[in-house]
Amino acid sequence: MCCDAARKSRAVSFTAIIVAAGRGERAGADVPKQVKLLRGRPVIQWSVAAMAGAGASEIVVAASEETLPHVRDLLTPWPVRLVIGGETRSASVRAALAGATAEYVLVHDAARPGLKRAMVDRLLATVRAGALGAAPALPQADMLYRTDAADRITSEVERTGLMQVQTPQAFRTSALKEAYAAAGSERGFPDDISVLRANGVEAVLISGDRALAKITYREDFEVLERVLGGVTCVGSGFDAHRFGQGDHVMLCGVRIAHDRGLQGHSDADAGWHALVDAILGALGEGDIGAHFPPSEPQWSGVASEVFLRHAALLAEKAGARIVHVDITLICERPKFGPHRDAMRARTAEILNLPIEHVGIKATTTERMGFTGREEGIAAQAVATLNCLS
Repeated sequence: MCCDAARKSRAVSFTAIIVAAGRGERAGADVPKQVKLLRGRPVIQWSVAAMAGAGASEIVVAASEETLPHVRDLLTPWPVRLVIGGETRSASVRAALAGATAEYVLVHDAARPGLKRAMVDRLLATVRAGALGAAPALPQADMLYRTDAADRITSEVERTGLMQVQTPQAFRTSALKEAYAAAGSERGFPDDISVLRANGVEAVLISGDRALAKITYREDFEVLERVLGGVTCVGSGFDAHRFGQGDHVMLCGVRIAHDRGLQGHSDADAGWHALVDAILGALGEGDIGAHFPPSEPQWSGVASEVFLRHAALLAEKAGARIVHVDITLICERPKFGPHRDAMRARTAEILNLPIEHVGIKATTTERMGFTGREEGIAAQAVATLNCLS
């Protein structure tokens, strides 16, 4: 989709409903599948991050009463409204749909973590063009047989015209609310397209995505681990601060005694400032000055941990995972060797990374330039992220 089309889709007001109230017993886990880890993050976070990244004006998650506190903790990075789901999928959607006020609504299964922004854009374009409901679907490719209770084949099933319907499913909100009202509260439905059809309204099927496969069984996690490889995004950052009065420098979150300090609006931690810019660069989110303008007094003297946590939170909200960072500190003095492990540990702690995925090293410029003259310290950083495609 071109940039203009993407901007138009972002401007569309839509509510995203994510159904996550099931127990997921067939997935064979000791916890519901929607909170189990997939590529290092809970399954439910994949869909919430995708909907947030696609510009949802509101995200409503229907969870069971038992898992609601845990789900709330998992979704703190996003402004999510939580509702208690029902015994059936239809009851959960009803509960979430009741407060939806946007013109359009997308209903999605938390157990389908492979949602991409392009699919949201296509579905919204379809309902905006006049369809009252739309869903992604794939043609049935495998041979189908009907069996009896003993799993004996009783007949072949003609697969021509059979479609595997996926979520999210998009609707004009008023049409879906009307369909649920007409259906009555006692009846259950396998999905929301069927609710619309029960009210005499047709829906449109668009080309689906195999990455939207649903997690049902234990082995589905292994399949989606491979499918959700994502895109590797790399960002770089550079920062420098001059020496001034003081008795220490802050570098990568560690206080190091020195005969001078670094001058800056915050604590002048050049290493972490460069790293923040690297993470923001990988996300396409500008630079540290755009998020924390030096002209604003509230950032005066603030610990650079605040900036680094902010960058990490932006990555999480975008559905990206920081997988590796590397920082190079450039100066003649002080010597960083005795502090290197502490700096790696602090950086790993803030970014929730294994310490093996944090590189910190130092070099000099052989007495050349402003660092060689000991006028200040410079740092450059590289951040590698796994981003949603």
